[in-house]
Amino acid sequence: MRGAGIRVLIVGGGVAGLAAWHALRDWGATVDLVERTSGAADSGAGIYLTGNATRALGVLGLWEPVADVAVPIGRQRSANQRARRLFDIDVTALWDGVGPCVSLPRAALHRAMLAGVGDAPIRWGRQPVAVVREGERVAVEFDDGAAERYDLVIGADGVNSAVRRLAFDGTGTRSLGQYAYRWLAPRVDDDPVWSVLLGRGIQFLTIPVSSDQTYCYYNDGAVADRPGWRGDLRATFPAPVAAMVDALDADGSTLHAGPNQEVVLDSWSRGPVLLVGDAAHATSPNMAQGAAMALEDAIVLADALTTAGTVAEALRAYEARRRPRTDWVLGQTHRRDRAAGLAPVLRDAVMRHLGEKMFRANYGPLFAQP
Repeated sequence: MRGAGIRVLIVGGGVAGLAAWHALRDWGATVDLVERTSGAADSGAGIYLTGNATRALGVLGLWEPVADVAVPIGRQRSANQRARRLFDIDVTALWDGVGPCVSLPRAALHRAMLAGVGDAPIRWGRQPVAVVREGERVAVEFDDGAAERYDLVIGADGVNSAVRRLAFDGTGTRSLGQYAYRWLAPRVDDDPVWSVLLGRGIQFLTIPVSSDQTYCYYNDGAVADRPGWRGDLRATFPAPVAAMVDALDADGSTLHAGPNQEVVLDSWSRGPVLLVGDAAHATSPNMAQGAAMALEDAIVLADALTTAGTVAEALRAYEARRRPRTDWVLGQTHRRDRAAGLAPVLRDAVMRHLGEKMFRANYGPLFAQP
């Protein structure tokens, strides 16, 4: 099927939305892209892209602008609360033949993807307030009072998706019992290593994202926004954690805090309305697969629309192909959260003996093309 004469709306100008626009740009449809924020992201913390994410960026033609600003990551290291090493993974070898693992500030990824998509006609500061199916088409009313009709509406607007709320009755979001803090701090060493310290039901993660910045992620368990969390973090983990908290005290402009949530739906489409990325299948961040799954979604969706005879047929084929992979990621994130939540003595013993094997098994199916 060619896209000539078909009108598509993409809601969301982040990773999922930009990837979808780029994947569909040569299909022939008229594609509108709206984003509720007023302009390109200039804030945020960091992001880690595994090999299947960077491979997908390559397929989409977006890898080069990202590679120019990303930090290559060669190893992932897990240690206990006292910084005693549990296991290391050579991620360069693990993802060999798939793609490199890299990290960068989230705002830098957004800017790089915007540069890569070039002339994407984004309508900033616009979002839908009503999404109503009319036979095989969808009527969309926007917050500026305008109304349009589309043959396909793609909700690429994240965990708190407006499209899901309007067209799917807001179902699907589940709390993971985790409250997380994310920020950027000065880089303290030159080692290109993803590193996590595991406490009792808590984790502190660091990843270098530029020549002078480190991305910090602290999972504080289920308690929302505890006033004393910074002091507890300093007291729980060894140096240089305290220095990274001190940097946050000095400049909290990059701090983002909130609950980790997952999205589980019985179907990702309601007629010609489709959810992609985190709007459809958000998971715990412990496998760093949010961006990867969104990028792969775009590739598979474009292929399904090209090979199917109708939009409805394409959406069925798309979900049949994608769901086993996203379900795998969901299941593995649950396993990893359970393992991290074990009593420290048991967890450390399991991680030392089985950590590397478990890690490789978590990602095994993702080495294949989506």
